Amino acid sequence: MTTHQRALNFGPRLVPAPTSRLRSVVLVKPARAIESIMPLVGEPGPIYERALEQHIVFRKMLEYFGVETIVLESHELDPYETAAGDTAVAFGDGAVLMRLTAMSRRGEVDRMESKFARLDIPVAGHIAAPGLLDGNDVVLAGNTAFIGVGARGNQLGRHGFARLAQSHGYRVAEVKVAPGVPALRSVATAVAKDTIVIGSDKADITAFAGFKTIVLERGEEYAAGVLCLDERHVLADIRYRTALSTMRRAGIAVESIDLYDFTKLGLTPSMLALVLRRE
Repeated sequence: MTTHQRALNFGPRLVPAPTSRLRSVVLVKPARAIESIMPLVGEPGPIYERALEQHIVFRKMLEYFGVETIVLESHELDPYETAAGDTAVAFGDGAVLMRLTAMSRRGEVDRMESKFARLDIPVAGHIAAPGLLDGNDVVLAGNTAFIGVGARGNQLGRHGFARLAQSHGYRVAEVKVAPGVPALRSVATAVAKDTIVIGSDKADITAFAGFKTIVLERGEEYAAGVLCLDERHVLADIRYRTALSTMRRAGIAVESIDLYDFTKLGLTPSMLALVLRRE
């Protein structure tokens, strides 16, 4: 279910193309509660102080490439709030607010909506009850909106977002994700208008028919959760050296930093930033 408001023909342009040059993001600092999250199988638990340091480096790297970073304090009891991309998805003329699967996280959307009002970010619609969808389960590529089908969200939420995406000129495709995958955006990302990087066996590759795919080997699937800085230019976690080489051989310019204390949780660069503006 959705509510929708008609887009105006004036006001700020947000994301005219999903892989055009990144200009502005919202980041949410990690809270100490991040240490309470169960890590991925085989990984040690995250350490708050290290996560905070890595988040600062993430911000500075984005700013180095000319990206405005709007940094919000986290709610101390919300360990996942640092996954800022869950709260909204920006289209050209406004942002669609999500309704998060975890009831404990739904206050994040209210806080983000208040921030949007202060930043003069128009709201193009929102997922309404009983629909559920998390923003990091949406990947925009070219004129297609891919929606992850897994443990999060429900059919009402996916259907509602699909209608909104279609009203913004996108065709919609659903993508089944493997059990245990945190979000579609952790294992699949658009790196160019016609190219998807995807983790092997973590998402249904057939859903991306018509796109070029860069498939990353098993064991490095979460390297696919890069943040696109511009066409064929991405920011990645340095830990996945084989995957980074694979992307570079495919003609992708890769910047890499240490985000290990987020990687332990399956939180990727693409999930940590709420994209507000591209050009």
